[in-house]
Amino acid sequence: MANQHIVAGVDSSTQSVKVVIRDAHTGHLIRQGRATHPDGTQIDPAHWKTALDSAMSNAGGLDEVGALSIAGQQHGMVALDNDGAVIRPAILWNDTRSAQAAVDLNAEEGGNAEIARKVGSVLVASFTATKLRWMADNEPDNAAKVASVALPHDWLSWQLQGGRDLARLFTDRSDASGTGYFDPTTSHYRKDILRRALRRELEVKLPKIIAPDQFGGTTASGIPIAAGAGDNAAAALGLQTQPGDVVISLGTSGTAFAVSDTPTHDSSGSVAGFADATGGFLPLVCTLNAARILDAATNILGKSHDEVAALALSSVPGAHGLTLLPYFEGERTPNRPNATGVFAGMNLNNSNPADIARAMIEGMLCGLTDAVDALITLGVSVNRIVIIGGAAKNPAVPILASALMEREVVVPPAGEYVADGAAKQAAWALLGQMPSWDLGEVSHYLTKPTPEVMERYRTLRDNTANWS
Repeated sequence: MANQHIVAGVDSSTQSVKVVIRDAHTGHLIRQGRATHPDGTQIDPAHWKTALDSAMSNAGGLDEVGALSIAGQQHGMVALDNDGAVIRPAILWNDTRSAQAAVDLNAEEGGNAEIARKVGSVLVASFTATKLRWMADNEPDNAAKVASVALPHDWLSWQLQGGRDLARLFTDRSDASGTGYFDPTTSHYRKDILRRALRRELEVKLPKIIAPDQFGGTTASGIPIAAGAGDNAAAALGLQTQPGDVVISLGTSGTAFAVSDTPTHDSSGSVAGFADATGGFLPLVCTLNAARILDAATNILGKSHDEVAALALSSVPGAHGLTLLPYFEGERTPNRPNATGVFAGMNLNNSNPADIARAMIEGMLCGLTDAVDALITLGVSVNRIVIIGGAAKNPAVPILASALMEREVVVPPAGEYVADGAAKQAAWALLGQMPSWDLGEVSHYLTKPTPEVMERYRTLRDNTANWS
């Protein structure tokens, strides 16, 4: 029997799905579960549903849950036919095959400044619209079958309803703003851009936009499902971000974002002008290379994450001249989808585990320091940095981040903040008002600035701008 005081939040990320069951009023964690997703940049969405079912089971089921909400990885293209069947494996945000399609669409829409005015962002390979154009050009038979396009979170919300009637698809502003065919300023789809992306005039049914404090449907057992959100917007909810906070999330990708009352339109393409999960806006910068750089460091050095951190802290700022450009999986910001990583300044003196560890962590964080500076350039107020994600647990990360970003760094207790944000959204819709939950004790770091490290990094970044 449903309990009006219990909510469930889901984070369906690139690598896994997490489910938290919390008290709607206090946020007290009652139970939780998780399951993994297959690796890769495209995936049969059925794996997400199987993993979600497993994670919900691991969390003790939903029998007592009064409401739920799903947050998920942004941008992923789930193309559906008239019967609601998935036409081809979903192409994920981190798949860069549509890089040229992004260039073409930006040009066709009048250039970077014009597309940023229309949808808040300059399109890059991550955006759903570019993946649709790639499909239209490379898989025209599949493109011709498209009756609707869903994102990962709204496809899962739809599956919980039964997953047949396309009219029951729904989403929210935050996730829709990552498609490339939605205007976050007016909260309306730009179907003209969608038609251009697919190279056809035939109407495509798109998920309804649900207000952030409303329900969009119910599960087969009658549990109300809230609007859901993109993963970063949900994390902002879970963290209860305040003006002046910039959140850096260190997962598979690295993101820097802040909640704003006003929209942004960055023609340079550095900042994506997304919507948030409250009715406001979420200017965001994304890099493709974050936690996996630390994973690579453990593989290269044959050490654990804690051992890599200790090595890095035993070195000096700048790693005795060793600098890493961390484009191991291409890069989104700056837009270099075909780039590779570069070690520069290596010599006999710094060819040692401590300097390599330091350079790898600094390189990852330098890219995110550029991300924070891009937000500042657009007028975003930055007082302190809040770091979350798996890599936040590395002891060296907050210390070096404070030095590079020249601000206080705050690390909340380890938690599933995307899933927590989804749970809070479910509580908001269930209770009729946004609850305030205690995050617990946070850690604070303030380190002596190291601008010389950023200077060397930016020189390397700029000198390699024309490399493939």
